[in-house]
Amino acid sequence: MTGEAVETEETVEALYARFGPAYRWLATFTGMTASFTMVLTGTVVAVAVPDVMGAYGVGQDRAHLLTTGFIVAMTASQLLNAWFVARFGQRHTFLIVIALFFAGGLMAAFGPTLDFIIAGRVIQGFASGVVQPLVMVTVFQVFPADRRGMAMGIYTMALALALGIGPVVGGVTIDLLSWRHIFIVTLPFVALSFFLGLVFMPQARPRGPFPRFDWSGYALLCVALFCLMSVLSTGLRLGWTSDAILFQTALGAVAATLFLLSQMRAGASLLDLSLLRNRAFASAVCIAIVFGAGNFATSYAIPVFGQLVQNQTATEAGLLLLPASLLVVAMLPLTGRASDVAPTWIPVMGGLLCFALGAALFSVADANTPYWSLVLFAGIGRFGMAWINPALMTAALSALPQDRLNQAGGAINFFRQLGGGTGTGVIVLVLESRMLVYAEALAVTQTPGNAASRDLLAGLALLLDRAGLPEAETRQAALDWLGQAVYAQATAFSFQDGFLVLALLFVLALVPAWALARVNRFR
Repeated sequence: MTGEAVETEETVEALYARFGPAYRWLATFTGMTASFTMVLTGTVVAVAVPDVMGAYGVGQDRAHLLTTGFIVAMTASQLLNAWFVARFGQRHTFLIVIALFFAGGLMAAFGPTLDFIIAGRVIQGFASGVVQPLVMVTVFQVFPADRRGMAMGIYTMALALALGIGPVVGGVTIDLLSWRHIFIVTLPFVALSFFLGLVFMPQARPRGPFPRFDWSGYALLCVALFCLMSVLSTGLRLGWTSDAILFQTALGAVAATLFLLSQMRAGASLLDLSLLRNRAFASAVCIAIVFGAGNFATSYAIPVFGQLVQNQTATEAGLLLLPASLLVVAMLPLTGRASDVAPTWIPVMGGLLCFALGAALFSVADANTPYWSLVLFAGIGRFGMAWINPALMTAALSALPQDRLNQAGGAINFFRQLGGGTGTGVIVLVLESRMLVYAEALAVTQTPGNAASRDLLAGLALLLDRAGLPEAETRQAALDWLGQAVYAQATAFSFQDGFLVLALLFVLALVPAWALARVNRFR
């Protein structure tokens, strides 16, 4: 980074002197409004997956790109925060990416094709990726050292609330209007954050030569991420040994290797790998990857489970996560404060265990599981999130000097989002692959020798006959219904396997969490 910030009347200290102690909360509200809206926009699409599948005649492997395209773009742009701030300053960066986000929303709302809509989501994801570490660092800066755990709790509160409200907003919007309106409903809040940012975001204006942008490194990163997500989303459909998948796998591996090598050279500006030499930061990164994977995967899977397995409306499926998110919001002031006084590894390990338990409970849920039981399972998992994120972010940032906060903020959020994008892709892959396995296994059992299926078909045929359906159509209708029942059961089993995989992932994350206990200094 060759640009150098200088003190001006727009620094945090100058704005604090102008607005008084209230400035901390004004700056926090400004940043959280943008961050909240962007995270909400990222999760609002989950309940629209069945509608998009029906509208365009595609499977989950295509429809979920509305979510993973957003996450991949957000992941890649996390590393641009430090360059943007050095080039334009915090305030101008904030305003630029909010304008991009607004434009992406309009593009997605009025896009004529699915590819056009996905492109709009990618633009929104790019903007969201730059804003999140910027807001996190700003909130961290405006609070004194002994209140930064609480500040990270407040920051996490906005994210948690957005994760819970997003599916609800999406469900209500779809049921009352249409799925396309989900891209418009959040834009007024984006506009509000723009005008607040004009006044309350700090702006230490850069002086001297503009920092060099690592175009080659960023291109390699984008290629690597695109290949990773493309392989995860199309590997099952095209075949894992097909020429296209093998080529993308090789290309992605080469791009990822070259990207890492490029970031090891002197003057690299995207990902400062030397940060990983700090043991506390490295341990936090490992946990952040798993945390992101589980967080985004469950946020996607739970609403889709409600719709595909339990035949819930979009609103009902969206509401599954709302009580859990409200619980997180209520807990975060306490857990944020606890991260200021307790050893970091204690709340992190406890939170991971809660996350694992919540996912394990979902792994035994099916079409007959009561609605409020599902709400409880989600609440147990999200209760864990309330303990993990404040302690994790405080440990990651407090372990480093002030002049490396922007690089660290971008890096920790990059790894968290990388886990989120990969986790969403993996859970969709597990759902699709296991559904095919179970559908084939169940179909094989549907023979004349299966007494249960034979009696079921006979009883259904009798009901249809009494309803006046012609005999020629009765048998075919009964067979069609049996096929749908087999598909529904296979779908339920696939979701159970997916949640079990997530539970095991959280358990494995206890290893790096335990490593935090062996680091002498966390903050």
